[in-house]
Amino acid sequence: MITPEILDRARGAVLGMACGDALGAGYEFGPALPPSTVIVMDGGGPFDWAPGEWTDDSSMAIPLLQELAAGNDLRDDAALDRVASAWISWAQTAKDVGNQVRAVTGAATAPTASALRASADAFTARNERSAGNGSLMRIAPVALGYLSDEGAAVEAARASSSLTHPDPDAVEACVLWTVLIRRAVLTGSLDPAAALAHVSPVWADRLAEAEQRMPIDFPHNGWVVHALQAAWSGIRHGADAVDALEIIVRAGNDTDTVAAIAGGLIGAVHGESALPAAWRAKVHGWPGLRGDDLAALAERAAVGLTRD
Repeated sequence: MITPEILDRARGAVLGMACGDALGAGYEFGPALPPSTVIVMDGGGPFDWAPGEWTDDSSMAIPLLQELAAGNDLRDDAALDRVASAWISWAQTAKDVGNQVRAVTGAATAPTASALRASADAFTARNERSAGNGSLMRIAPVALGYLSDEGAAVEAARASSSLTHPDPDAVEACVLWTVLIRRAVLTGSLDPAAALAHVSPVWADRLAEAEQRMPIDFPHNGWVVHALQAAWSGIRHGADAVDALEIIVRAGNDTDTVAAIAGGLIGAVHGESALPAAWRAKVHGWPGLRGDDLAALAERAAVGLTRD
């Protein structure tokens, strides 16, 4: 049964992603900052974001969320065709698009899931560094459509990542994070053992390393492994939701993405109310949505059709 508490945490997952994204936007590609630095959601940064504006991380998550809110299944190419078309159209004019996503969407021969996968596979085959964080950054909504079926959530996470990031590390990072978010929405707690059961054994060591270090110790956070480790480290070391996201942003480099990744799980554990009301009121972005719109879509995804 979907309870009010579960709905609060479902809203939190999507709003946490967007708030982390917008909080980190003004610091993207910047250096690590001293612990005393006050982190603010004032926009700016290399792409001159407006205060509270989310970046490509949340923008790419929204078509996934919209499909789930409509009761559609992300394991179905009909739904993924609409996602692929939305991403390809968005990438043509968006001011911030990750290098791998830009290359893959730009080389797709048609606005379809199969064409996008073919482009992604070709990119991965010719590039040694194809395990970017661009599929993990957008994964937060995926779990919401499969609260009744963990196996289906795993399949949907794989399908989502493979559209642009088929590298095994990227795919497994998405699976791991999706299961963590799904369990957190349902229970309000972290269950890494359950998530680790779905991925290669190396991820247990990676999570353990993250728990022993701080986000600043994973500087190559454009790489999906360091991005996930930095996010997990921030979650484990933060005193609360805000402190965790601030620790992550102070670590520098791909600040918006790591904070978006962490924010999705933080919101899934603690719910919408753990995020400052000022943040939730301020967040906005492509395609003309605000925090309340994301919350409504998250509820519809969580309550949507049972997928089996």
